[in-house]
Amino acid sequence: MTTLSEKPSAPSTRQVSKRVSQSVFDGSRLRVVLLVDVHDGAQQQFLEAYEQLCNQVAQVPGHVSDQLCQSIENPSQWLITSEWESAPPFLTWVNSEEHVRMVEPLHSCVRDTRSLRFHVVRETGGGAGASAARRRLQSSPRIGDGVIRHALTFTVRPGSEQEVKRILAGYASPRARVDETTRLCRTSLFMHGNRVVRAIEVRGDLLAALRHVARQPEVRAVEEAINPYLEQERDLDDQESARVFFTRAALPAVHHVTAEELTEGERLARYYPARPGDGMRLAELLAQQDEAAADDPDSPVLRSTIFQRDDVVVRLLDVRPGLGARAASPEPGHPAALEALLDGEPVAMDLVTDRRSPDA
Repeated sequence: MTTLSEKPSAPSTRQVSKRVSQSVFDGSRLRVVLLVDVHDGAQQQFLEAYEQLCNQVAQVPGHVSDQLCQSIENPSQWLITSEWESAPPFLTWVNSEEHVRMVEPLHSCVRDTRSLRFHVVRETGGGAGASAARRRLQSSPRIGDGVIRHALTFTVRPGSEQEVKRILAGYASPRARVDETTRLCRTSLFMHGNRVVRAIEVRGDLLAALRHVARQPEVRAVEEAINPYLEQERDLDDQESARVFFTRAALPAVHHVTAEELTEGERLARYYPARPGDGMRLAELLAQQDEAAADDPDSPVLRSTIFQRDDVVVRLLDVRPGLGARAASPEPGHPAALEALLDGEPVAMDLVTDRRSPDA
């Protein structure tokens, strides 16, 4: 399993920047809530699988505690809560191959799950002697922009890149409206070599939006068309095969910053190949640079989102028109620290398609 550096993120004592609407690097504790719907009659099987799982999770660096709860009204509904020292160790574990293997016994007895992650902002109890440093509470709440950002990444067979680009660029856009509270805002698709990155922006419920997109016939047709070219095989008609593929493809957003200027910009993406085990540290360093750049009126960057999973780090940028080349140049500051975490040069990704909802 990949691990973080020996130096943990410092407890958050500074004022949260109003320009950073999303970040896992605050140093505050993390509460994870997993809502589970168990198949009728499989409660004992689920409990036994959980007990085996929790013994393994207890050995994961950064894990503090967990609880398993069963509904008093519906015995098929369960709740798992866990506490972590901070978000990075949890994300390192949950995005690892070890986690994919570890939770496999649960899936035969589970109908549906939903995972929610929260920074701890305030709490009661704990005794008068509990220090703020130990509690590691977030100093103030973030003020978001109402947009949830997520990405998927996967690789295709070498030699198929041009055909994959053609397929991914030519599909019809799905219906933007998901329901009364959720809509798709923007989808940007990039490639570098045989790696594909699809960045999604949603207002409302991300999970509902992802399920909505997966059901759209135009999207399903594209997914079927690229199936023969994928390096990781999948069968979209097999629920377990599809689940494993999209679990491995998830590329979570770990940091987002917006400058004060609201100008529409040019959309770019840069791929940062991290050294094995250093993906999270690299993402945190880039997040620090982006946060500092947001205060620089001469910076070409209007918005930046950093996505990270294992050793894959992608930085999605909106830059002032005409300044794309400047934004794509090597990042100023911390050159030695950045170089130490890279396993190759950062590269600009090719934009395949960028689609926005008309009223996004």
